Amino acid sequence: MRTSRRLAIVISLLATFSLTFPALTAADHSWGGYHWARTANPFTLQLGDNVGTTWDGYLTTASSDWSSTSYDGKTDSFGKVVLNPLRTSVVTGAAKRNCRPTTGRVEVCNGSYGNNGWLGLASIWLNSSGHITQGTAKFNDTYFNLSAYNNPNEKQHVVCQEIGHTFGLDHQSTSGADLNTCMDYFSNTGSNATNTDSTHPNLHDYGELTYIYSHLETYATVKATAPTKAGPAQAPGFAGDGTPIGASPARGIAYVTDFGGGNVVITFVIWAE
Repeated sequence: MRTSRRLAIVISLLATFSLTFPALTAADHSWGGYHWARTANPFTLQLGDNVGTTWDGYLTTASSDWSSTSYDGKTDSFGKVVLNPLRTSVVTGAAKRNCRPTTGRVEVCNGSYGNNGWLGLASIWLNSSGHITQGTAKFNDTYFNLSAYNNPNEKQHVVCQEIGHTFGLDHQSTSGADLNTCMDYFSNTGSNATNTDSTHPNLHDYGELTYIYSHLETYATVKATAPTKAGPAQAPGFAGDGTPIGASPARGIAYVTDFGGGNVVITFVIWAE
């Protein structure tokens, strides 16, 4: 039910902000059709490393996972023949205070962001054509320093999922079921702390990336090098600055903030239990 409600509201937002997207009639867990503009496949998206040493391994693993071509040529359960268009590279971070974004890439950060209820945040900035221009993924050490969340599988699950959102992927499921993907709501805490099933993408995630990025644009929002000018400050939608997509602050809610001039920020939140 929550998935259907979120989809309906996202569609309304797209109309409100006059964003234009290609038809995605066969998409299954695309996040509103959001995607990076690029002129060729495969394309490489930089992940800025602003995390501490305790998070570096999780970032490296997620980058390798999302770049994998091991499923290429296989057909997922929705009939998509996989040809992963995405490559990621971990580069020196350019974020400053509050994980400030950098145009043309994703900045990845961790920090003690406080007892505000969230484990992870993914934010994407959209231009007037609806293409992603920059993104951030954040992990909250205030909770990950607690025994309930401080385990490798929960950390890998959140890192993999938040980075996946910055590519334009939504959740495969919000029921809490274990779908053997980091893009589900399965929580690797408590008795599930040793379960590795939800720590990596699965075949359907690569199939969805194949579909989302099946067409090309005449320009690119993905940049090969980091620009010198940072983008607008991240909208702290989880704290009330943005308009919530959903009726209540449930786990996984999204927020939207309109900066004007066609610049929109959408933030996905993973809440602590």
